[in-house]
Amino acid sequence: MNQLEQLKQHTTVVADTGDFQLLRAYTPRDATTNPSLILKAVQKEEYRPLLERTLANHRGLPARDLIDRLLIAFGLEILAIVPGRVSTEVDARLSFDIEATLVKARQLIHLYESAGVSRERVLIKIASTWEGIRAAEILQREGIRCNMTLLFSPVQAAACAEARAQLISPFVGRIYDWYKRAAGPQWDEAAMAGANDPGVQSVERIYRYFKHFDYRTEVMGASFRNTGQILALAGCDLLTISPDLLEKLQQTEGEVPRRLDPASAHETSMEKLATDERSFRYQLNDDAMATEKLAEGIRIFAADVIKLEKLITARQ
Repeated sequence: MNQLEQLKQHTTVVADTGDFQLLRAYTPRDATTNPSLILKAVQKEEYRPLLERTLANHRGLPARDLIDRLLIAFGLEILAIVPGRVSTEVDARLSFDIEATLVKARQLIHLYESAGVSRERVLIKIASTWEGIRAAEILQREGIRCNMTLLFSPVQAAACAEARAQLISPFVGRIYDWYKRAAGPQWDEAAMAGANDPGVQSVERIYRYFKHFDYRTEVMGASFRNTGQILALAGCDLLTISPDLLEKLQQTEGEVPRRLDPASAHETSMEKLATDERSFRYQLNDDAMATEKLAEGIRIFAADVIKLEKLITARQ
C-alpha cells in the first residue's frame, strides 16, 4: 500500500482545501476550508460559475453576507463529495468579540440547515483566542460543533478541551516556520526533522495531554510543510493535509508505523494546566511563538476576507 492508504489505517485523513474538484482523488473523510483557501479557489476559472451563481441568487446583500453564502456554497459542494464533515470559518475580524462570533456561527449553521444539511456535518472554525474559546463553549452547549483554529500553545489546547470544543487544529507548519526563522543559520534541517520537529512535538504533547486526562475533544494536526511532519504524527485523531502533500503520500510506497497511541499517554505523569482567564492570558503571553503566530494568523485571514469582499463588490 502507498503511504496515504497506510496513514488512513491509523488516522482520519482530512483534505485541507477549498478546491472540491481535488477531493475525489484522495477520498478524505472530512474537509477543512478557510478564507485564504476560498479566495484562492474563486479566482480559478472552473469555480467562476459557482461564484457568479451565488452572487446572482443573493443580489443586493451586503458583501459580508455574500461571503457567508459563498462559504456555504463551497461547503455544500464539498459535503456532496466527502462522507463526513466540512469546516467553515467565522470572519477572523470577530476573533475578540464573543457576541459577534455567536451571531455569525448561528447564522452559518442556519444557512446550512436551510439547505438541508444537519449541524452534525458542520464544524464552525473559530480562532483560539480567549473570546473565541468562550464563544465555542456556548455554541457547543447549543449543539453547534466547533473547530478551534490558529492554535499554537498547550494552554490554548487545554482551554479548548475544558470548553468541550469538538476539535482543535494545532498548526504544525507555522510552529516549524517560527522556530526555523528564529534559529537562522543555526537551523539544522535534518536534525530537526520528524519527531524532532518543534511543530510535531507541540501536537504530540497536546495529544498526550488530551488522552491522559480523557478529554473528548479531537486533535487534528494542521498546516504541514512536508510529509515527514505528517508521518511523524500517524495515529493522531485527524490530520488535515493539503492536496499536494496528499499526492506525495499517495505516490510513495513505504511503511507508516503508528507514532501516537492513547495507551502510552495514560502512562505519562502530567499536571493539568490552569485555564482561568488570568492564567490563560499569561501563559499565552509567555509563549513568544504562540503569541506572534496567533496574531499573524488572524491578520492574514482577516486580510483575505477583505480581499474576498473587494472581489465580490467588484462583480456586483
